[in-house]
Amino acid sequence: MPLSYLHYDVFTAKPLLGNQLAVFTDARGLDTAHMQAVAREMNFSESTFILPNERPDTDIRMRIFTPFNEMPMAGHPTIGSTFALAHSGVIKKSAKRFVFGLNIGPTPVDLEWADEGLSFGWMTQRLPTFGPIVTQRAACADALGLKPEDLSDTLPVQEVSCGVPFAIVPVSSRAAIDRAAPEPRTLKRAFEDQGLPARHVYLFTVDGGPDGADVYTRMFAPSAGILEDAATGSASGPLGAYLVTHGLASRDETVRNLQGVKMGRPSWISIRPVIQSGAISAMRVGGSAVVVGTGTIALR
Repeated sequence: MPLSYLHYDVFTAKPLLGNQLAVFTDARGLDTAHMQAVAREMNFSESTFILPNERPDTDIRMRIFTPFNEMPMAGHPTIGSTFALAHSGVIKKSAKRFVFGLNIGPTPVDLEWADEGLSFGWMTQRLPTFGPIVTQRAACADALGLKPEDLSDTLPVQEVSCGVPFAIVPVSSRAAIDRAAPEPRTLKRAFEDQGLPARHVYLFTVDGGPDGADVYTRMFAPSAGILEDAATGSASGPLGAYLVTHGLASRDETVRNLQGVKMGRPSWISIRPVIQSGAISAMRVGGSAVVVGTGTIALR
């Protein structure tokens, strides 16, 4: 059967930038093996498959696949799929919120509209949790192709998760982040030597630049078959929680995160905490997306 999809660039308002995404707007009849095979065929960092909702507190069911595995949640697929569903008329222009049923449960996206259609989406991610601190910093730096002095000497390398765990790595400068060149086996061993499972790593710096970004980032996930990602919403929530916790951002400001520059696909991700009773209760990650193509895949 022909399987239609929309091709979006996410966390950008301009085509051919941001992070690529394939959205299969009607995946009824596909089993898990077919979804995984199709995602492998597309070979984007992620593809999404839209299905009827399975519970009354969601508007739709969505499954997210990398070329190698299914994800519990992800940021750029959620934002990109929101734009795709608005483009196809599933989300009506009067809607203020749309709730996805992801593998981690209901995930709301708040909607901002312009005359021409959806202009911005804010995904709410769950309460951030802080995990182990990586103590062997020299080994971590070496696995990333950096020197120990390239890492911040006052901030920890620490696991943070809003549904998907990332090792948040504070780096001294943009130049150092741009030099990073992880060796997958060495990176895996650097975690194993500390009794930790292999983790996706999210490098950041607050080193300023003329572009107006508050943080500058790169994400590497060789354990998931993704050497580098152009825009990572699921890492941006944890990063925002890290920044607030360590006094690098205030609780009432929106952080502008610039990722993907080294890949030639600059991506702008907005990050803002949700504060309840004086503490972070969730993280909001937002951005825009633009359709760049349509297509079909023939399945036999």
